[in-house]
Amino acid sequence: MIERYTLPKMGAIWSEDSKFQNMLKIEILACEAMARLKIIPKGDLFQIKKKARVSVARIKEIEKKTNHDLLSFVMNISENVGDAAKFVHFGLTSSDVVDTALSLTMREAMDILIKDAEILLKAFRLKAKKYKNTVMIGRSHGVHAEPITFGLKMAIFYEETKRNIERLKKARGVIAYGKLSGSVGTHANVDPFVEEYVCKKLGLKPAKVSSQILQRDRHAEYLNAIAITGTSLEKFSTEFRALQKTETGEVEEYFSPTQKGSSSMPHKKNPIMFERICGLARILRGNATASMENMPLWHERDISHSSVERVIMPDSTILLDYMLTKMANLVNKLTVNEERMAENLQKTKGIIFSQRVLLELIKRGLTRVEAYDIVQRAALNMAEVGIDFEEALKRNSGVRSVMGPKSIEECFDLSYHTKHVDKIFKRVGI
Repeated sequence: MIERYTLPKMGAIWSEDSKFQNMLKIEILACEAMARLKIIPKGDLFQIKKKARVSVARIKEIEKKTNHDLLSFVMNISENVGDAAKFVHFGLTSSDVVDTALSLTMREAMDILIKDAEILLKAFRLKAKKYKNTVMIGRSHGVHAEPITFGLKMAIFYEETKRNIERLKKARGVIAYGKLSGSVGTHANVDPFVEEYVCKKLGLKPAKVSSQILQRDRHAEYLNAIAITGTSLEKFSTEFRALQKTETGEVEEYFSPTQKGSSSMPHKKNPIMFERICGLARILRGNATASMENMPLWHERDISHSSVERVIMPDSTILLDYMLTKMANLVNKLTVNEERMAENLQKTKGIIFSQRVLLELIKRGLTRVEAYDIVQRAALNMAEVGIDFEEALKRNSGVRSVMGPKSIEECFDLSYHTKHVDKIFKRVGI
């Protein structure tokens, strides 16, 4: 269930009242432009600007008879304006108003999402700086690999979030277009000046060419940027969930003093919010797929895209707003168990330094194949005999032939693996 506190901020943008107010603004601006072209008398324009207003309830009432929301909207304006209303929607088609209004809403929604992502970026930056030198085990295939730092992991998430912000900003630009080109995009009944005038007043760019609609590749790019951002949040959540497993125990989702983890097992503390984010990301990807299905329409347009967009546009922006807000809060409150990280480094008794030994043997004259076989045999031998890796190396004749005890011990220095962390952080800009 989505907490209600996210809805007033983002949800209000998608309200029907907001939609119809944007549409009314477009109709009035179009009248202004046509007045400049002397299509509409100044007196009629004055009446339109003075009296034009809409009521969602009244539009809904009219729509019961017309079964056409845009026409019901225009009829509601006409009821309030009087005779001058004959110039409202003059030469326009429904999508001129609906698509341009949708662009306004999508741009406004994206502004919120970008701010949300910037807050998350700050959270990752703070975590990266704090744990820059906190050494932990890196894993590949889920298996202990070599030491890294938790700060470096956070720096990776920070950098990916920066890329997502750029994607969202690009998507904002792609959707910030309007069109008032008439029924099939020819401007036959509405002068191009009207489109240019209205778009300029709204801070949009006029589409260079359009059919009856704005082309839906724009909307698909917008929702794919949202889906990629949501999938990044799923990626971050999956990592934190994996690190919270009992056997790992290196991080933990914040658990309040009054929170309950399980209805049957009182000891449980589950990463439920990270799991929730993972689930919601699936919806975003599904909606992005639906947006691409909306791209191929019949000829100059059909209406098959409209019903889909009434669901996927508000749902995707509201969901990502929620997910980004939640993730920032989770990162800020994340419990990091540095002691457990240090303990886990020792679990495999030193074999995580095998590549360092391998490279040292090669430097001292062995072939890669020879060095690899020697290190592998030493690793297998330590398990059989019950000793740690360092001792296994010291007992191995192949290693001893080229490396003394001190040289072997130097291969187990953690600082070797963290010596370039400062340089990496500098490149990332943290």
